[in-house]
Amino acid sequence: MIYSMTGYGKSVLQLPTKKITIELKSLNSKNLDLNARMPSIYREKELDLRKLMAKQLERGKVDFSIYVETTADDTSTQINAPVVKQYMQQLKAVYNDGNDIELLKMAVRFPDALNTVREEIDNTEWAQIEAEITVALNSLKDYRLNEGKVLEQDFNDRIKNIAALLAQVIAMDPDRIEGVKERLRKGVEELKEKYDENRFEQELVYYIEKFDITEEKVRLDNHLNYFIESINSTDSNGKKLGFIAQEIGREVNTIGSKSNYAPMQQLVVQMKDELEKIKEQLLNVL
Repeated sequence: MIYSMTGYGKSVLQLPTKKITIELKSLNSKNLDLNARMPSIYREKELDLRKLMAKQLERGKVDFSIYVETTADDTSTQINAPVVKQYMQQLKAVYNDGNDIELLKMAVRFPDALNTVREEIDNTEWAQIEAEITVALNSLKDYRLNEGKVLEQDFNDRIKNIAALLAQVIAMDPDRIEGVKERLRKGVEELKEKYDENRFEQELVYYIEKFDITEEKVRLDNHLNYFIESINSTDSNGKKLGFIAQEIGREVNTIGSKSNYAPMQQLVVQMKDELEKIKEQLLNVL
């Protein structure tokens, strides 16, 4: 079973005086790249949250956000009335014709006209937020799992396509070898020179061995089976599948270089096309 690194999770916590929205977005990345956005009051919890994300999500470019919307008369910013009044008195001394509304508009823009009281985290409230973060994380992991199932089906289909192409390669291999022998025989006969038949057969065997792809066919079949087994295993991950895909590519390339036979090389090109699509999708596997 595989998981995608693409995912989305969201949870909303409604408190008496505020609405807290938690969002998680994940894309593919070689390592864990976590970007956290949250109100300053919760910053002291960021390190713990990063450890939790690293444990739960493992890899991916993750955007984590906490949004707070005040829904009642609960604000940490208060008007500093004595300072505002002092500003207004000073403004009147400078501008006698100004009315109080105009002076007030100017006064509240001056420094220290507003006081922001630093809030402290309420432990009960934070416990509720942590529970909602867990909900959002589980939602994101479910999303990753569903995306992983789609990728898994695509991998299975493409591996089957490569296996079918390999079966065609195996079926045409005897004709390929016979064709190589025939071309060599005709080439020697066109020289119109006498030659030792036994020596020719020895040289032919040596030459044919250089084009033999028996080992490559066996190894490629094993790699294809191992890829499917790894997808279905509990420790399946994108990096492991990527290594297997590299080995598949190595055997396919060797078959192509040794084939010296146009119909077989066409099959190899199709194999490479399927494999490239697998590699592209593996970048999204956790």
